[in-house]
Amino acid sequence: MLIQKEMKLADVLHHDHNLVPVINRFDIHLGFGEATIEEICEDKKINREFFLTILNAYHDHQYFPKKHLQSFPASSLVNYLSKSHRYYLNEKVPEIESYIDDLKENKDLNTETYLLLKNFFGQYKTELTQHIEREENLVYPYVGQLEKYIEKGIVDRSFLEEMEAYSITKYEEEHDDVEAKLYDLKNIIIKYLPSTGNDSSYYKVLRELFMLENDLNDHSRIEDHILVPKVEAMEFTIKNMRTNDA
Repeated sequence: MLIQKEMKLADVLHHDHNLVPVINRFDIHLGFGEATIEEICEDKKINREFFLTILNAYHDHQYFPKKHLQSFPASSLVNYLSKSHRYYLNEKVPEIESYIDDLKENKDLNTETYLLLKNFFGQYKTELTQHIEREENLVYPYVGQLEKYIEKGIVDRSFLEEMEAYSITKYEEEHDDVEAKLYDLKNIIIKYLPSTGNDSSYYKVLRELFMLENDLNDHSRIEDHILVPKVEAMEFTIKNMRTNDA
């Protein structure tokens, strides 16, 4: 089902509740009544086509219109990705940590195994945080600079030198696969935790890990297949612009 502008957003969420955190990244919160997507976007001054494209990309993994997504301003992509980062660090990761902490109440789970899970996820949190901080402090401001110079139609020579030193190609080479450690953690839970006869606490952790992994996969698709090619095209444009040597 392709999500359309005339649909009521409440009906869309009934069909796919995983879209709740996605709409939050557009500052849309629950309590919007019978409003359609078009009405909500108009009320909140949201680019409707961008909103619909992101919703459909998360709702249906077969739907991924690269050229259409690349037609939107880089700032729109960066703003969305940045809000996704805040969701991971401020909401999803602490939620998973709390579920792991609850495991220590399981009498069938020895302290050594509990600490293994806790420390393993702690290491993952550190890697994810470092990955996000690098994007927020280096990559996204760089994209913003590119966009501003293109709008101006003239570029400082100093920025050209900076671009040569750190282009988006280098970012691609450094782009960590932050999902790999999640797979290892899921494997520990699925294969090696002791059976208790009541595995509900395990299921909670496992469910949240799968949800985080799916969200991160969608996030990475947008970064790798939309943002990076768009930035490469912007860099090409900048290199062919006249310079301001003043």
